[in-house]
Amino acid sequence: MKKSTVQLTPAHVEPKVYEDHWNTDGSAHVKAPKWAKYQSITASEFPSPFRGKTDPLAHQIGKFVERIDMLRPEKDGPAYLGKNAALSYTYPDVKNVAINQKMGDLDTVLDEVVELFEGLPNWGSPLAMCNVIPQSNTAAIIASMLSQVFSANILEGEYAQNVHKAELETAGMIGNLFGWDPVKAGAIYTWGGGGCWTYGTKYGLTRVLPNSRTKGVRTDAKVICSQQAHFVQLNATDWTGLGSDNIVHVRTDPDTNQMDVEHLEEILKGFKADGTPVATIVCTMGTTDASAIDPIRKVREVMDRYPNPKGYGKTVLYADAVVGWSWVYFATYDFENNPLEFSDRILPILKQNGDAMKDLMVADAVGIDFHKVGWSPYVSSCFVYKDAEEFENLHRWGGDSYLQVRTPYNPMYHTLEVSRTASGSLAGWTTLKYFGMEGMQAILGGILETKYYLYDLIKTHPEMICVNPDDTGLITLFRAYPEGVDAAAQYKKELNDESARDDLIKHNKLTHAIGDKLYEWFRAGKKIDGKYTPYMSFSTGFRNTRYNIDGTDPDAVIYALKAFPMNVFVTPEIMKWALHCVNAAKAEVLKS
Repeated sequence: MKKSTVQLTPAHVEPKVYEDHWNTDGSAHVKAPKWAKYQSITASEFPSPFRGKTDPLAHQIGKFVERIDMLRPEKDGPAYLGKNAALSYTYPDVKNVAINQKMGDLDTVLDEVVELFEGLPNWGSPLAMCNVIPQSNTAAIIASMLSQVFSANILEGEYAQNVHKAELETAGMIGNLFGWDPVKAGAIYTWGGGGCWTYGTKYGLTRVLPNSRTKGVRTDAKVICSQQAHFVQLNATDWTGLGSDNIVHVRTDPDTNQMDVEHLEEILKGFKADGTPVATIVCTMGTTDASAIDPIRKVREVMDRYPNPKGYGKTVLYADAVVGWSWVYFATYDFENNPLEFSDRILPILKQNGDAMKDLMVADAVGIDFHKVGWSPYVSSCFVYKDAEEFENLHRWGGDSYLQVRTPYNPMYHTLEVSRTASGSLAGWTTLKYFGMEGMQAILGGILETKYYLYDLIKTHPEMICVNPDDTGLITLFRAYPEGVDAAAQYKKELNDESARDDLIKHNKLTHAIGDKLYEWFRAGKKIDGKYTPYMSFSTGFRNTRYNIDGTDPDAVIYALKAFPMNVFVTPEIMKWALHCVNAAKAEVLKS
């Protein structure tokens, strides 16, 4: 039998043959080949490029809103979406799947999308208080969506046009907040707080090791940060090729969790003596659990006394402010007249936080997250730098033959990502425009009022103790002891007296178990006294004990339950209910 052959070079086709595939309205002719019929279907379901009432996107969004509404719980419902919070798949078997041969039905596929959100935490629920994950504001959601509709790519001006303005004006508005020259400042919206950390590390390597961009990192330059710095330090040093062994940790104060500047000076003095360059010093301006803010102005003063050896560039001072950045809104608040009428109790805290963030002006670069304390959609992290000319020239590459410079701003030449969606920049920029100064101040101050209300509630429970009463952030960390235990006295012993180490570990295990029980109840949709349980979390070591300052004993750390009410729907009743559920979970754990 003669074998069939496949023609590998295109055969000549008369234009008329192709033209006969289509009707005059652009749809596929009944006798058209299958590929043309498929194209006709997709054209009828893609967003319309023209104005009109038949846009498939507008039609589907209308139907999608109804689907989304059905995901939301009834009032006083659980803190998750849908009716079942359990996972609908098993791992790794879930990956045993193939692409369908036939094209899918749009409605069916979108129904499957909605099903994926079954059981997702509902961040707008007042019962959701597990971490610094707020509900997104409406203006930012819509702005972010618009970028997806029109595919604004902020790699360069030709594909972004005026949408680039969102990133450029962010640099100016944030630069103004920090006290920088807004025209000289720059900003890059990136993939997350880890992206900001990576940019901060790379900035230091490029500035300090002038040949590293072409020759690679051939010198063990150091990245210095505190013991409380975010674990993404490992990612940043790994992916830049520096290596995590070149991270140097500065001790932190046992009371404030702030960087010990005297210890920093010892480290810098040693590096100066042996000729070791420092690429980047990172100040953490608001840790997730302890809300610690490093004394960045003092850090600047110390690092300027110990410049890098001859032949190396100047160390970069990077501020990891992804959690704490928005306190800078209070740097210029009128505390004397108090126009937003905050309570006398929180005014000094707001002022303290605002004053601390004033010192961001001494940083070379700052990382901020709008999707944390900015109430914006993921992903809207922003790496902001003081001297755009220096940063962008340091990281600039030449042009490409297929991309043309059409506008004055073309970040493809100095960014890691090159192609970047504008969804993050639009979300952040819109949030800045929408809230303004007073809107953001009101939300931040309001949540702080809630925090101290919860703190007072905890004090009415003698078996509970707030373990971060002096922290000035939005989080409340507390421990719940067995009935009959004086929590204040017991915690004091466990924190300060090594002879109480065994008790500390025992009660850490209790804290862990309470946190797990609450999570189990949340996922199961359990009700107590007819009401759903909150979605809370816990920290497995937000600080070291005083007899473990150097952190060498992994067990001599403080576990704590975590309440992080980040949304505008929280009420006093919700906070009372959270503590009631903690006690119920504790009783259940101790009973088993």
